[in-house]
Amino acid sequence: MLNLNSKFSNKKFFIYGLGKSGLATFDFLRKINTKIICWDDDSFQKNRVNKRFYLKDLKELKKFDFDYIVISPGINVKDCLLKNFLNKNKNKIITDLDIFYHFNNKNEIISITGTNGKSTTCKLLEEVFKNAGFNVELVGNIGRPFLSLKKFNKKTLFIIELSSYQLEYTKYFRSNHSAILNIFPDHLDRHDNFKKYINAKLKIFKFQFPKDCAYLNSKNKITKKILKNFKNLKFKSKANQVNQNRLNRILKKIKNPYLLSKNNLENMSFTIEIANKYKIKKSIILKSLNYFKGLNHRQEQVFESKNLKCINDSKATSFSATLQSLKTYKNIFWIVGGLPKKDDQFFLKNVKKNLIKTYIVGKKIIFFKKKLKNQTKFEISKDLKNAILGIKKDLKFAKKNTKEKFTILLSPAAASFDQFKNFEERGDRFKKVVKLYKKALINV
Repeated sequence: MLNLNSKFSNKKFFIYGLGKSGLATFDFLRKINTKIICWDDDSFQKNRVNKRFYLKDLKELKKFDFDYIVISPGINVKDCLLKNFLNKNKNKIITDLDIFYHFNNKNEIISITGTNGKSTTCKLLEEVFKNAGFNVELVGNIGRPFLSLKKFNKKTLFIIELSSYQLEYTKYFRSNHSAILNIFPDHLDRHDNFKKYINAKLKIFKFQFPKDCAYLNSKNKITKKILKNFKNLKFKSKANQVNQNRLNRILKKIKNPYLLSKNNLENMSFTIEIANKYKIKKSIILKSLNYFKGLNHRQEQVFESKNLKCINDSKATSFSATLQSLKTYKNIFWIVGGLPKKDDQFFLKNVKKNLIKTYIVGKKIIFFKKKLKNQTKFEISKDLKNAILGIKKDLKFAKKNTKEKFTILLSPAAASFDQFKNFEERGDRFKKVVKLYKKALINV
């Protein structure tokens, strides 16, 4: 039952952005006796709500005195149609995460952020806690808006995946257990510089209480520094360092091949540390991890034959994410390309031995040619079909020189929006092309 006498009741809200989270916020706020006006920079989106709730013209903004402005994660306050309005009303800006927390702050909450591995870690936690008998809901950046939940109760444990976009403008969200898996340069086009990106991630600890737990990777360069300066940063919660070396005894019992890559060993380490805090039995943790099937587009195995395996890692939209796959596999035919992240650097020195050849796809050919020059042998493929056909041709020659197993790896190290709606569509297209040529690839 919603508290209709909450601080948000009988208030005037302006919702900016009508994607998934914006629409979920709209539907939720209508239940608690609020007045709502909406806007989206994309005029097509206005059809998603009744026109009486939609701002007819931006000039009408002057007529309203809003109590709260809820901005969607995709809104960049510094680069949007309403940037002047938002700048004048910074103190009124909140997020759907803040509203969610206000109504559910009595529930146990585990929140996860980091540059790489968020979704997989959250799914691992969900599996472990469900198998341990907890009533669990997984929400957030995983693709399920906070305010879209329908059935849960006071005993529900929330596992939340948080991006830097979702954390950036939150005003008071707190979780009992908060983790930063790792931090590498990413989303610098949104955050302007690396320091601001780090600060957005750090907000996951900002409102924690002394009894709460913070988890940080002791091996990652940035999170290691945060660990050392945790008290100086004036965080109140207890800092826990996560180091997979301390968990080797249990990690050695993991037989699930999907989880044995370097990045998934890191993800499992966080999962185990948090599960241990809840005193979940080791047997339940092990069973959950060994039966975990993995997520689509994240080192997803498309097929494996005697001499060849094919991996769909379309979710890797930065080089730091792709590097994990380049370290994991051998004899790689690597498909790379798309819209690169601002200031992303490509250092292949430590993985060059794993690469046979690289195939550049997408519209930013010049960028990738410059980055890969003198680091790896490459050719211009432009699209996924041409890349697979190029690999088919090169496989024949490669098989003459070694009997070892080969890997076809789609790990683009770039966003997908130059050719696809999202990384999911890119990954699905890759799988379709591979399926079309699978027999020919195996029988080369």
